[in-house]
Amino acid sequence: MKKIFAVLLSASFLAAPLVAATEASAQDHRRPGVERDVHPNKYKWSRGHRMSPAERRNMRDVRDYRRYHLAPPPRGYRWVQVNNDYLMISIAGNVISNIISGR
Repeated sequence: MKKIFAVLLSASFLAAPLVAATEASAQDHRRPGVERDVHPNKYKWSRGHRMSPAERRNMRDVRDYRRYHLAPPPRGYRWVQVNNDYLMISIAGNVISNIISGR
């Protein structure tokens, strides 16, 4: 039993550098310094966030909210669309009160 354990242990020590070399060569095809953006959305929305003028440039008003299956906004709020996200913001302060992420 000790011999089998010793053989398996030594085999694992010998195989570890081979596995590491294989993983390193598999990642060499990528260009150095280029990382993929996992989230295509530039902004991370959160409730209570006041939208800056740069963020407001990319939004458009959603007047027909029923078409997008959105609840009617309460008085003083409106729905806007930014990329594929729908945000309910206050008219006066541009503060986000509700977020619905698109697909």
